[in-house]
Amino acid sequence: MKSAVIVFPGSNCDHDMFYALQVMGMDVEFVWHKEKRLDNYDLVVLPGGFSYGDYLRAGAIARFSPIMPAIVEFARNGGAVLGICNGFQVLVESHLLPGALLRNEGLRFRCQWVYLKVENSNTIFTSQAPNTRPLKIPIAHGEGRYFIDEAGLQQLIRNQQIVFRYANAENEVVASANPNGSLYNIAGIINENGNVLGMMPHPERAIELLLGSDDGRYIFESLIASSKEKKNVHSVVDG
Repeated sequence: MKSAVIVFPGSNCDHDMFYALQVMGMDVEFVWHKEKRLDNYDLVVLPGGFSYGDYLRAGAIARFSPIMPAIVEFARNGGAVLGICNGFQVLVESHLLPGALLRNEGLRFRCQWVYLKVENSNTIFTSQAPNTRPLKIPIAHGEGRYFIDEAGLQQLIRNQQIVFRYANAENEVVASANPNGSLYNIAGIINENGNVLGMMPHPERAIELLLGSDDGRYIFESLIASSKEKKNVHSVVDG
């Protein structure tokens, strides 16, 4: 599986993501934000950090980077796109995902472990994830409070676009498990076509038990399984 990690000025999780994808056995390349093409990739990742210093608001300037039209085209053609933390913010600003990400409730930067309930295990990002227990994955953000209007929320629920919700260790979605005030405890969503995922927690920081959890592997394992299935289908059709 060939993957591209987009690097914006201010990215600070790009090397973490590069390492994680390598550990998972993927072929990985960095792609500088001034590039204008994305050729022959199976996955495009927008990593965390502070693109353009988060001036104006997180992700607001990165959406105008030269690489973004290629990412939009890649996504519209069905390519898998994963946005983590600041990457999620960029995807929202680029209208590849609905809603907005606001300053955390209490206006404090939150860096801690959280638990995620997998709300939809029928996606290319979660097919290998357990649905009987939560995933333990860390967060590190100051603008992670997801918001959307009531009509938008109902559409997300109706279309099963909510992939992750903040939960407790017993896999219960409760207010006390919400670290930033996100509406409906939302931690991650997909687009209507199911090929673009944005999430605030950092799965690339949870791929080895030495780090405290390896639950982040499920997301990458799901992508790998989906890619293999897609290629097998193409092989049968082409054959």
